[in-house]
Amino acid sequence: MTCENDGAVRCLGAAGPSVFPLALGCMGMSGMYGPADETESVATIHAALDQGVTLLDTGDFYGMGHNEMLIGRALRGRREKAQLSVKFGALRAPDGSWIGYDARPVAVKNFVAYSLARLGVDHIDIYRPARLDPKVPIEDTVGAIAELVKAGYVRAIGLSEVGPETIRRAQAVHPICDLQIEYSLISRGPEEKIFPALKDLGIGVTAYGVLSRGLLSGSQPAIQGDLRARFPRFTGANRQRNQAIIDALQRLASQKGVRPAQLAIAWVLAKSETIVPVIGARTRTQLSESLGALQISLSPADISRIEEAIPASAVAGTRYDEHQMRMLDSER
Repeated sequence: MTCENDGAVRCLGAAGPSVFPLALGCMGMSGMYGPADETESVATIHAALDQGVTLLDTGDFYGMGHNEMLIGRALRGRREKAQLSVKFGALRAPDGSWIGYDARPVAVKNFVAYSLARLGVDHIDIYRPARLDPKVPIEDTVGAIAELVKAGYVRAIGLSEVGPETIRRAQAVHPICDLQIEYSLISRGPEEKIFPALKDLGIGVTAYGVLSRGLLSGSQPAIQGDLRARFPRFTGANRQRNQAIIDALQRLASQKGVRPAQLAIAWVLAKSETIVPVIGARTRTQLSESLGALQISLSPADISRIEEAIPASAVAGTRYDEHQMRMLDSER
């Protein structure tokens, strides 16, 4: 059955699953942005499902499995309400450090076995490598996931942070439902080459970082355990320069009588019906605010006004540090 966008749902791919227009990204519930409250995290997941959100996004390396176990607890008795998107491949040491990447077919099957156990489910709705493994052809990785689809452990295949050539090679092996990539008012690189390729291939987008990891809403990194403290946009003179962007978004939002975060999310929603923003709410309050973006209607004139006031070129600093930017296939 072909999925059709109707306002209430959005399609991931030409014949992919239909999902609520906003997805809940759960990474921040496992210490990636500083301490998080597990009780509030579970309550936030429950509130999201109760308000119609269907897609929950996680990675098996978020908190070294903690995030999957957290989601597993939250989904007890509620599995039928949720669609699970899981990233795999990043390797971590006991101290939390990042020590490599593995997307070999044998690793893919090992990773999914552990994810199924931690989540307490019999299948994963969308399974995706978190990054391109430079040592493993994408055809081999996607081929292994395709075997998992055939066996019933995975429903659909996604990609993350890869460029047009890799996307086309992956699509030639098995239909890809969506690409997960950072996209926001100040992270608009995918518009040039990646989004046109996705449109040609009938592949959807799950956009993370729609608030540029909280920068657009004025968020500051926590003192300890917050990976944003190493991101160029949040440090030193860059953060001071980026205050002008935050102020501009605040003025635009005030003019429309909405919150800055809501306007930033609404902008992403308005750019294309094939895009599903992934909101990183860690509390029910943040969730409620983000869901308010669905009530905002932006005209073409509104979109132009926002983009003129906040051009992507205005941002100071790259979205990841220099080393990680070199590693991203999507930036080549």
